[in-house]
Amino acid sequence: MATGKNPLFDTATTLGKIFLFLGVSAICGVLVAGLLVPAAAVSGSAASGSIQFFDTLPAELKVDPPSQSTTILASDGSVIANLYAENRTRVSLDQMSPHIKDAIIAIEDSRFYEHGGVDTTGILRALVSTARGNKQGASTITQQYVNNVINSSLEAEGKGDEVLLNGVNKGVGDKLREMKLAIALEKKFTKEQILEGYLNIVFFNRDAYGIEAASKFFFSTTAKDLTLPQAALLAGVVNSPSFYDPITNPENAKVRRDLVLKAMLTQGKIKQADYDAAVATPVETKVTQPRQGCAYSQTAPYFCDYVLHLLLNNPAYGADAAERERKIFRGGLTIKTTLDPKAQAVAQAQVDGSAGANPDKWGAALVSVQPGSGKIVSMAQNTVWFPADGKFDQTQNFNVDVQDAKGNDLNGLGGFQPGSTMKPFTFAEWLNEGKSMSTQLNGAVRRYSPGFPWKNTCPTPTTDSYDSTAGTHDLQNADENHYKYMSVLDGLANSINTITFASAAQVDLCGIQKVVDAVGIHGGLPTPDSPNPQVNMTRLSNLIGATQTAPLTMASAFATFANDGKYCEPMAIDSVTDATGAQLPAQTPNCKDAVNPDVAHGVAYAMQEVLNRGSGSLIQPRISTRTSFPIAAKTGTNDNNSSTWVAGYTKGLATATWFGDPLGDQQRAGQNVTINGNFYKGIDGYMIAGPQFSNYMAQVAPAYGTDPFPAPPSSMLYSPAPVTTPRATTPTSESTAPATEPSADPTPAPTQSSGKKK
Repeated sequence: MATGKNPLFDTATTLGKIFLFLGVSAICGVLVAGLLVPAAAVSGSAASGSIQFFDTLPAELKVDPPSQSTTILASDGSVIANLYAENRTRVSLDQMSPHIKDAIIAIEDSRFYEHGGVDTTGILRALVSTARGNKQGASTITQQYVNNVINSSLEAEGKGDEVLLNGVNKGVGDKLREMKLAIALEKKFTKEQILEGYLNIVFFNRDAYGIEAASKFFFSTTAKDLTLPQAALLAGVVNSPSFYDPITNPENAKVRRDLVLKAMLTQGKIKQADYDAAVATPVETKVTQPRQGCAYSQTAPYFCDYVLHLLLNNPAYGADAAERERKIFRGGLTIKTTLDPKAQAVAQAQVDGSAGANPDKWGAALVSVQPGSGKIVSMAQNTVWFPADGKFDQTQNFNVDVQDAKGNDLNGLGGFQPGSTMKPFTFAEWLNEGKSMSTQLNGAVRRYSPGFPWKNTCPTPTTDSYDSTAGTHDLQNADENHYKYMSVLDGLANSINTITFASAAQVDLCGIQKVVDAVGIHGGLPTPDSPNPQVNMTRLSNLIGATQTAPLTMASAFATFANDGKYCEPMAIDSVTDATGAQLPAQTPNCKDAVNPDVAHGVAYAMQEVLNRGSGSLIQPRISTRTSFPIAAKTGTNDNNSSTWVAGYTKGLATATWFGDPLGDQQRAGQNVTINGNFYKGIDGYMIAGPQFSNYMAQVAPAYGTDPFPAPPSSMLYSPAPVTTPRATTPTSESTAPATEPSADPTPAPTQSSGKKK
């Protein structure tokens, strides 16, 4: 509360100093009388009027815990990051060195244990000193605590411009209010509680609020282990943190420290020998610079940012963004996450090694989740938040959607074209419609004209075509040796585009859509019209992965097959507690039936063959040179080899790994390039993303369980039906019509027309 200055109290004149002396002396007497003596016992109308004035001042002070640091923890309790508006760690009085308690009382309030909140003796002494031209403070520790509590509350409410500082913008009315609150506070709390509160709230430095943070910042120690010279120095700093800063003004700091030591000696808190040794000690600091925020996390900065996004967008933490931010950065929360530090270390090592020195800035990413819970076990990419030593710096998270970035910032990259990692979902619908994976299809069919009679019971029309006579490219495989009849199982195992399309030609495209939606697959790039974009499976290019999709999305989708067909939303936060230990809303597993269990088992059977004898045969994870374990996976590569994948799972862990171009429009071809000293005519999923996957799973998956997958029904494995020939695709007059643009999925599909995704 701002108060206008009375010219009678202008201390620039001798007369003003006399009036100040007499006026404040009278005020102090009346204030004490008004608070300690009933009004009826005070004689005189002037005294009664003064008491009425003081009675209008507030006597209650809401002492909320001061702003405290929030800590984000891994699943084992290790620290991922600290978040704060003010770097503060609250500690109890018994966790503070006796030296700091004695030092702060000696220099700030030697009569702390004698007064009742306002030291009238100190005020009179200060007034006499001020009248003589020597300004001297008279605020007790209790008054300073009151002032700090008020200012802390204002800061927490976003009213920093209303903060009152001693001698700067504090009027007589403000000072009187502070006195009354101090006396009232002394009636409510013990001296030890007030001293503890003060030492936890007082400002030492812009990087240190409270004695624990100050001890760590200036001396890399704890408040409990402060030596006498260290404690005396910190006690001196609070009077003027800038002027007595031991880092920038060590001479000033030493003078003030020695003054504190002299006061301690005079008051009998230390002996002469202690004093002599302490003043002879040079001012030396050992700074531990606080690292605030996810960007400074040593283990998982991008996962940390994802967690922060979840909290900042959770209405349970506040009605608006500003309130949620105050809760998170000032509330002293403890956020325990699902991240496994051991798995994270392996993941980080794999992505860091994929591109080596990486002058061309190729990207690598890996994320894994637990089937059955959706818990995120690891999330890594081969970049750093800040430029350092020539490393690939990037603030965008490769593993998540654009909308999964912190707050309202769009820091998620939004994913990449998943290529052939989308093929298992067409395979799943094939099985779902009662068909056998041993059915033989014609892989030589390469033309699907705009008029091809696809079955599609969805309201969205079928789009795209693969037909050279209609102005597009024919559907292509990765090599020329697979345009032939083969089983649907062999088509998936060897990632044959033409077999995937031949399969889709005999099922309902809307059925594939339902599978994709049920397992949580969605586009990673929102638009104003589509904030959570669907991957439109009636757009044919999406059968082989044209729409950008995030690795976390793919890992969670593949985990559905490991979990007997139950899809679980990814979760990152196990528990949240506030500074009092109260539980706040966190996340719990959110799972649902998505795929028929028999179908899930059939997909697992087929994707084991991908690693046993198919497109991933060179990356079968092994615990040793001879021992492998049950694992299913699918490789994926887009047309120009700029996005390569392996996504797969054991019964206990599902993982998606990616390698490719993360820059700009992601159009840079991964062809005829040298990466990490190796030349690639064209990067394929098994070449770089593959070793990331296999090395990671070999080291991490056994800890999460590698039980065998349940066998699918025999009817899925063996077909009683004769060889099936797909419908004819002979071009008609309609085949020359141009392909229509997709109506439900606005995401462009770079180089989709050649249909060579593997």
